[in-house]
Amino acid sequence: MNRRGGLNAAQAAPKPNVQVPQAQDWSEPMSVTPAAASGTKSKYDRLIAAAKGVPTVSTIVVHPCDESSLRGAIGSAEADIIKAILVGPAAKIRDVAARHDLNISGYEIVDTPPTEAAAASKGVELIHEGKGEVLMKGSLHTDEIMRAVTAKDGGLRTARRISHVFVMDVPAYTETIFVTDAAINIFPDLDVKRDIIQNAVDLFNQAGFGTTPRVAILSAVETVTSKIPSTVEAAALCKMADRRQITGALLDGPLAFDNAIDMEAARIKGITSEVAGRAQILVVPDLESGNMLAKNLAYFAKADGAGIVLGARVPVVLTSRADSARSRMASAAVAALHADARRRKSPIAAA
Repeated sequence: MNRRGGLNAAQAAPKPNVQVPQAQDWSEPMSVTPAAASGTKSKYDRLIAAAKGVPTVSTIVVHPCDESSLRGAIGSAEADIIKAILVGPAAKIRDVAARHDLNISGYEIVDTPPTEAAAASKGVELIHEGKGEVLMKGSLHTDEIMRAVTAKDGGLRTARRISHVFVMDVPAYTETIFVTDAAINIFPDLDVKRDIIQNAVDLFNQAGFGTTPRVAILSAVETVTSKIPSTVEAAALCKMADRRQITGALLDGPLAFDNAIDMEAARIKGITSEVAGRAQILVVPDLESGNMLAKNLAYFAKADGAGIVLGARVPVVLTSRADSARSRMASAAVAALHADARRRKSPIAAA
């Protein structure tokens, strides 16, 4: 362990905040669509190309009853990233397609009663039947689809805590950067943060982003102090990684944002580790800080953000109405790559 309580070459671990009870928030997912797009070939272009190189992933698209959600699903299907199965009130889906000149003649439509809850329940049911490897949110409210996913009876829970990862393409940063958890777990405790990081690490390692990612557990400072509980928890998480309670990554923390992503800032502070200055996964103390970080990257640094929910039986794509077509396709690509890795390791079977 180094002088700040972190390990120079430990394994991945989540970012704690033990003062406030654990809660979850499934309101409308945050859009991280940037104010302007780069004209150069981006990390997302390579990500989408990689997704086109794996077998098409059957995707249950729940309640695609507005233009953006239906167009996004069709676009990802036409790019050979997903095989879309449209679930919801069939008449409404066909009406949206007709009004916006979208051709859905070749798509399977599973009709449901005209409620969001009915579409969400049916989508989860189809996953249990082995009909899909990815669940994608359409135009329904996020709490509806997550309520069906997390239901104790008939849901898609696993032993792992459910969490969210933003996969961000920041033009000024050489690495694809993960930000977690900025959308689901409001005030995660130590055990939840362990799952948050393990989920992100597994995605990184299994979906082709690389191996053994560098994980920075963020706080306001890089030294351990009882006045800032998140720094103490970062040190504890480093030790959890040292004891192999978290595996598959290099971990350091606490780290302030500047010395997590900038080598010169780390050098000036005298921080020497394999993570400092070149982190690939940023673990935030809580949802509020993660929300602000992701939006700052989007609107100040012109980053694109693809969002995916992990820890359920299948990956869940959560999109926002404000997401660009490129961000939607990137989200589908991340889910497809992860689902393909899971398929090769352990095929989804009816249950």
